[in-house]
Amino acid sequence: MTDSTSRRDVMKGAAVAGLATAAIGIAAPADAAGAGAGAMPLTDPHELYAKPPFQMQSQPWPGLQSKMTPVPDCGEKSYKGSGRLAGRKALITGGDSGMGRAAAIAYAREGADVAINYYPTEEPDAQDVAKLIRAAGRKCVLLPGDIRDEAFCTALPGRAAQQLGGLDILVSNAAYQQAKESILDISSAQFEQTMKTNVYAMFWIVKAAVPLLKPGSAIVCTTSVNAFSPGKDILDYAMTKGAILIFIKGTAKQLATKGIRVNGVAPGPVWTPLQVAGGQTAEGLEKFGSDTPYGRPGEPAELAGLYVTLAEAGNSYTSGSIIGANGGSGVS
Repeated sequence: MTDSTSRRDVMKGAAVAGLATAAIGIAAPADAAGAGAGAMPLTDPHELYAKPPFQMQSQPWPGLQSKMTPVPDCGEKSYKGSGRLAGRKALITGGDSGMGRAAAIAYAREGADVAINYYPTEEPDAQDVAKLIRAAGRKCVLLPGDIRDEAFCTALPGRAAQQLGGLDILVSNAAYQQAKESILDISSAQFEQTMKTNVYAMFWIVKAAVPLLKPGSAIVCTTSVNAFSPGKDILDYAMTKGAILIFIKGTAKQLATKGIRVNGVAPGPVWTPLQVAGGQTAEGLEKFGSDTPYGRPGEPAELAGLYVTLAEAGNSYTSGSIIGANGGSGVS
């Protein structure tokens, strides 16, 4: 089966069922520029990555993935590109760690120049990503800042476009999550920070980006399995992910007239700094991902190909779609 046929089959399944659960584009270990040969060997997905129980750990928000145990796999050694995004210019929020980092690495190895936004205290992780992007022979622009600030968000796409020489892919991925066992424990300050980070910022950034995007451009937003099946300890976070899902479907209809595609990735539990910086209760962190059929959380590297697939021109008829990656739970 050819690579193009494989991608076509996946997207055909997404059109029929409304989702896909294959991470496309992950391959055998590659050199720094993403060159390599051969497909990833068949491996039981149950055994690919670490399973709970996880070591008890915590970090001040927003956390650094370089200090996590185990350190998340974002495809640093495994993702091999094949030119699927050659010449593209991408802006990714939350691009220093987790799924945003995985997307940034994959985009660079697929031939795109990449600008990443991140909170200023995440600079060490961001510098690591920048080295990987530049090692792939692509331009990297670092744009630290607080996306809870409307003025910063409004200026962000323009700054990225100016330094990249254009903009044709936007990935809205940054998120805030704090676990609380009861609605009575969610303060107004936490609720506001969750809403501003996850919903307001996405709205402001997409709104500012639209005038810069040409026909054929793509917007990819990160929603969640929590938009369909909310976790009881992350009520406010789940609310925002439901809002993001509706935003994706609504803006896809609006922007279709401009030839701009809007799609979303809906992960299940994925091992990222979100979890160790207050996103899980102590019990939830120890057992994280144990309730999936795979018995483990996903790793960011397992989602990288989805962000590539939704951005590449070959999937031009796919818009308003949500692709799930949930370890076999069948949700989303």
